[in-house]
Amino acid sequence: MTNLKSGFLAGFIATAVLSVLMVMKGVMGVMPELDVAAMLAGMIGAPVIVGWIAHFMIGTIAWGGGFAVLYDMIPGRSAVQKGIVFGIADWLGMMIVIMPMAGAGLFGLGLGMMAPVMTLVLHIIFGAVLGAVFANRTQAELAH
Repeated sequence: MTNLKSGFLAGFIATAVLSVLMVMKGVMGVMPELDVAAMLAGMIGAPVIVGWIAHFMIGTIAWGGGFAVLYDMIPGRSAVQKGIVFGIADWLGMMIVIMPMAGAGLFGLGLGMMAPVMTLVLHIIFGAVLGAVFANRTQAELAH
């Protein structure tokens, strides 16, 4: 079921939900040092707004599109289950590749033990939203 348009929309909405949760976390004073947009911006030496744009492009194009392309190969009986599996895979990639590149160490442990736990929870939510929106959007398109 390759439906890139639905994947991109689902990726954008899931990234928006993830972003709201990240901002709320920071406003509440929970791990303010775990700021993905600032980390991305720092990796490329750009202002934080560029980090936010990169964050949304990754979530929309790479993860949303990737989910649509890989949908039939992802384990799970429902789109939400598949989304959660995909979200966990995204998290693992972030922990092994992005966090060390950003200077936070493997699994972000340079930011403390809560970094991998917090990001895992956020990616599970991201994946659940990704799967739910993808399924709803795909069903709506099939109905037309």
